[in-house]
Amino acid sequence: MAAEHVDLQKDHAGLTDLFASRRYFRKFEGITGHLTRVAAVMHASGELSKDEVEILTTYVQGLSYTFRALSMKYLLTGRDAGHATTTLTMDTLESGFPVFNELLVMANDAQQADRHLSTMPGPDALKKQMVEQIISAREIPTRLQFALSQRLYYQELQRGHLFWAQNDPQILWLEGLDERRRYLVHWAVYDSQVNLPTVYLMEVEDDGRTPLARDQRRWPECQAHLMGQALGGLKLLTIARGFDEAFDDLHPKRLRRLHLGPMYSHAYTRQTGPMRDVLADARAPEGQDWALAWTDEVLESERVKEERSGWFGTVEREVFALDPFSGRGADTGATRTERAVILPERPYQVLAERNPPGFTSVTKYVVNPSGRVLRY
Repeated sequence: MAAEHVDLQKDHAGLTDLFASRRYFRKFEGITGHLTRVAAVMHASGELSKDEVEILTTYVQGLSYTFRALSMKYLLTGRDAGHATTTLTMDTLESGFPVFNELLVMANDAQQADRHLSTMPGPDALKKQMVEQIISAREIPTRLQFALSQRLYYQELQRGHLFWAQNDPQILWLEGLDERRRYLVHWAVYDSQVNLPTVYLMEVEDDGRTPLARDQRRWPECQAHLMGQALGGLKLLTIARGFDEAFDDLHPKRLRRLHLGPMYSHAYTRQTGPMRDVLADARAPEGQDWALAWTDEVLESERVKEERSGWFGTVEREVFALDPFSGRGADTGATRTERAVILPERPYQVLAERNPPGFTSVTKYVVNPSGRVLRY
């Protein structure tokens, strides 16, 4: 266990340099902006429904707010503010994203944001004090700058709508009013095992007496069950079957899981493999030296079978379709798995030239600063 802890620490690094920290947050500000445009391209090609695009965009926007809040918290990284300023810890090997504990601390801070803000001077008062210190003492007001950065951090937390470590299930009605209703249930987590944001979408048919969205018994049970199964290490087949067996009148017809990441950057991460070499050879300018992997797993119900329940009753159980190629369905636990990579133009040019093995079936989304997205 001790050895595992040591290895884990080797994979984590603190951003101690002020300029490196700011470049890191600017990088993710750009990446989250590109993600929403990639989702729109996937909708145009029929890979995401209108509802799925709207849901995914909401989570990506929440992720951008999370990064904005963290950028305020660590605005003075590396500067002497009268005490040892904290540094953002990121996963340099598995994900390129902040470590899971950063989001846990942020959630705890959010619970106390009102109290902190009530005891802190307002932004205008802090700025006025800064000007006075610069003019009268001819000093850089580092401590006041730190105080302002923390205020801005708590203000971002107070606004809410961030991507948290756990984002509880929400329900969207799709069709059906009487005996059988169809919903799209969605939730998201920051996977603690790999430090990556993960989004789940599940289409469910409901033939219960009370519609699921208004059922004060089943809906809380459903939410708790899904959050308990939101682990990246679990196969979709395991999650869907567990849900199907736990709720006799809820029928999971389609389960989708989107892994947003890892993020590769020659300046920040130490991942191995072709993408690292591509980014090293690309020598792209600041802001364009990155690539983001995107994995889309889908599990679909193939048919329904009936099983006995109790003495005289029967219940429907889903039979899920697994990937038919090379018998991989049992390994992946999914009907299909699509992999993509999002990257700027210069790294894509190098990737196309090198054409490393294993990338032929990977969809490439090439983005540029103007917002254009090309799909290859």
